[in-house]
Amino acid sequence: MIELDDVKKAFNQGRPNEFWAIRGVSLRVDANRITVLKGPSGSGKTTLLSMIGCLSRPTSGRILLRSRILSGLPERFLTEIRRKTFGFIFQQFNLVKGLTVLENVMLPAYPLGLDHQPLKEAALKLLGQFNMESKADSKVEWLSGGEAQRTAICRALINDPEILIADEPTANLDTRLSREFMAIIRDLKQQGKTVIVTSHDPVVFEYAGIDTVVEMRDGNLAEA
Repeated sequence: MIELDDVKKAFNQGRPNEFWAIRGVSLRVDANRITVLKGPSGSGKTTLLSMIGCLSRPTSGRILLRSRILSGLPERFLTEIRRKTFGFIFQQFNLVKGLTVLENVMLPAYPLGLDHQPLKEAALKLLGQFNMESKADSKVEWLSGGEAQRTAICRALINDPEILIADEPTANLDTRLSREFMAIIRDLKQQGKTVIVTSHDPVVFEYAGIDTVVEMRDGNLAEA
């Protein structure tokens, strides 16, 4: 589904502080699988994930989605692909304080110009699936860690993406909540989603439902 061909990423290229975060990664991510990018802080896994999700571009190399090259597309096309194809769960969840749970879940769908009432109904349905419907009108700053994460998952799913991307999703959760998250991820795979996760948490990369673990070190695959 996703192919990376000798992908490299440099920051501050050509300057004295030039740094190559990704040093030539070739990788295939299959559809309807859970893939974990494992590695210590600074290994390059978050940088690689951001390029897979069209949040940034490689310095060189190619990224393909269903055989279509993404890495050279104009930004407006990348934005459209990002909105329709990917759902994102960030380490800090990035919920917007001052807004309700329902409003946060609906946010990623606003640029698509959907009618408000059907969008609201879809968001409430998602919240119901994650036992969060009773919190729909609560401000997100009032939520527990587990509630905030489930809100972030609903927000990531509101546009019904094919691919769910999660960057260190258990970094701020205890072991119980981390296992709950992995159970949710397993269920989403069973519903047909493709999931890519970065983590250095054993609860994540040792989870029985994981299909592929890719270890990274110093900007490259560990086995390379």
